[in-house]
Amino acid sequence: MIPVEAHIISVFENIYQDLRFGDIYIHWMNDEELLEVNRKHLNHDYYTDIITFDYTRRNKISGELFISEDRIEDNAKQNDEPLERERNRVVAHGILHLIGFGDKTDEEKAVMRSKENEILDLL
Repeated sequence: MIPVEAHIISVFENIYQDLRFGDIYIHWMNDEELLEVNRKHLNHDYYTDIITFDYTRRNKISGELFISEDRIEDNAKQNDEPLERERNRVVAHGILHLIGFGDKTDEEKAVMRSKENEILDLL
């Protein structure tokens, strides 16, 4: 478990100045490890790139991001993206969940992708 890099948090702080950011940690793991987290905590039996646990209290954004390096590598190859950019995209995706953005509907997914790109462009 490691803290999210300060430069990513500072980008969020500059965009969302009305929010306070607390501790946000990342657990980097492989597909099988994240699949186990997905099964145990969400009762989902499929691979994913990220699972976000929201611990926000008193408007202080906090949480844990469980991220599969295997999925990030595959996503980067499939989307012809540099690996570091895809890593940052997934981290940004998790933080966006913590501040209230969803990705269940097509409309939410489009907004999420737009916000991810906004963050990535500032890194």
